[in-house]
Amino acid sequence: MESSRQSKYTRAGQESDRLKRFVIMDLDFRLPVAPNTDDNWQIIIIRHGTRETVRSDAFLNYSYYGEPDGPHRVDYYFWLLRRGEQVIVVDTGYSAWEAARRERVVLVDPLDALSALGIDPAAGHPVIVTHAHYDHIGNIGAFTNSKIAISRSEWEFWTDAIAEKTQFAHFGDHEALAQLCKANDQERLTLFEDGFSPAPGIELSVLGGHTPGQAIVTVSTTEGPVILASDAVHFHEELERDMLFQSMVNLPDSYRALDRLRHHPQDLIVSGHDAGELEKHSPVAGPLSNLAATIGRNS
Repeated sequence: MESSRQSKYTRAGQESDRLKRFVIMDLDFRLPVAPNTDDNWQIIIIRHGTRETVRSDAFLNYSYYGEPDGPHRVDYYFWLLRRGEQVIVVDTGYSAWEAARRERVVLVDPLDALSALGIDPAAGHPVIVTHAHYDHIGNIGAFTNSKIAISRSEWEFWTDAIAEKTQFAHFGDHEALAQLCKANDQERLTLFEDGFSPAPGIELSVLGGHTPGQAIVTVSTTEGPVILASDAVHFHEELERDMLFQSMVNLPDSYRALDRLRHHPQDLIVSGHDAGELEKHSPVAGPLSNLAATIGRNS
């Protein structure tokens, strides 16, 4: 019997003319509480890509600000959460194929970065998807045994025919979306609402704006609460000056998301694409030197 909670995804390429319906399963994504640990996690920020552009390409309607154009660097990150032996992956970067297609620089393949940290994508570590743009869900197919969490509103948007419209599809990755659909078929997909806690010390909030279900991850660390803002805050300047990124599906919600984040001045906010993000945190030595940094200690 079909569930009342269903959505549609128009497959790309040869399957674009066939609309398939998916039954959405509410699975238990929550991790067991590990013995002899507290609620604090260590965050590892990994810079896997970069590109050079100009400010008018980064900020929406840049001419409205009456400022001269100039160079602007966009960096690409994904994140790991560690507590003892527990690992949660937050987003999975962009794939090599998407990087080549979009002329993005690959500083380190995300899967190679995981290997350098001793993490096997096939080991079943849970994955949190903050939103379903190409630079956040590439490589998701490598996590063949992982439970994957994505907000319900994000999933329902990207599995609806509206996501095939050019203004949205430009930021998608059809192969990665197909892998998410496969995970759903295998009952490995969890849809969450605002305020979901997958483990002690972690809370997922749905802000919307940039995408319909854009989520942020608030993490308890030994340095205090940290908000992985993902693309709710591409650049710190976006938050500081109310200058929205150039792609937003809902402008009022985008401004409200920034306002909501400003209500947490005591929390450290980690941006999704700021070129200076790594410099704010403790550098990682070894093969990921200059490509990774940490916040807090691993319990």
